[in-house]
Amino acid sequence: MYKNYDDYPEILNVSDIQKILGIGRKQAYELAHSGKFHVINIGKRIKVSKSVLISWIEGAKQA
Repeated sequence: MYKNYDDYPEILNVSDIQKILGIGRKQAYELAHSGKFHVINIGKRIKVSKSVLISWIEGAKQA
């Protein structure tokens, strides 16, 4: 189990987002599809940069 941001990989998947934020699977997918931060779709997979998610959590505006 990861204990801090540094322990997570540089590219996160939805289950990582779920664990970091302490939310459910459905909420994590809804957030990933919300457009609140940049995600990469690879087929049916959703990936997000750890730095992008951390910036969003800390309140940075999306460019």
